[in-house]
Amino acid sequence: MRLNQNTVLLGKKVALVPYTSEHVPRYHEWMKSEELRHLTASELLTLEQEYEMQCSWCEDEDKCTFIVLDAEKWQAQPRPPEESCMVGDVNLFLTDLEDPTLGEIEVMIAEPSCRGQGLGTEASLLMMSYGVTKLGLTKFEAKIGQENEPSIRMFQKLHFKQVAVSNVFQEVTLRLAVTEAERQWLLEQTSHVEEKPYRVELAEPVAATLCEQTWSHPLPRPDSCMGESCTVSSGCSRPS
Repeated sequence: MRLNQNTVLLGKKVALVPYTSEHVPRYHEWMKSEELRHLTASELLTLEQEYEMQCSWCEDEDKCTFIVLDAEKWQAQPRPPEESCMVGDVNLFLTDLEDPTLGEIEVMIAEPSCRGQGLGTEASLLMMSYGVTKLGLTKFEAKIGQENEPSIRMFQKLHFKQVAVSNVFQEVTLRLAVTEAERQWLLEQTSHVEEKPYRVELAEPVAATLCEQTWSHPLPRPDSCMGESCTVSSGCSRPS
């Protein structure tokens, strides 16, 4: 989504940054895991396909994607490569044409050593707050595999209620209606968050999105186009 191409959301434990070509190799390594592909209903892609997916995501108006970074690592000096700070991703899918105020949220903490530390919870809160304040969302939905109890518990702690169970897809659906009381609670939970420009420190501004540039495989592409123990909510996070 172009809206968040130059947006950083900095919390206490995580920083959310746009998904760029810099992040693709690490993301591709994560998705070689059969467990993660199962939990995220994803297909195994080649590295080239992963780059193409990243490019399409930053242009799609019905998806808002952030990469989740370990905030402490990311803010260290000298600043390390972002790829070494990556722990997962968080997404909002705005695919209900009849209700543009509904967003399906998906969060994945892919690094096993980073699970169970509250990173998925804070990433979800930051994304929900962004959805409410920037995208005009008033309802959230999460579809999670029935066996993914940590993620189900996490969303329940975020005030989501289970509304449906699908034995065919082996998933549960949880929803949250953002009433005024819920909105105030959400804003209180994220009052510490700083919103910053993403590429302010670049010596030269990015002149064109990746989709507008010419790229020849397999050379690296330029930066542009912009439950806690196993915090992965299932859903169509990587559509085929």
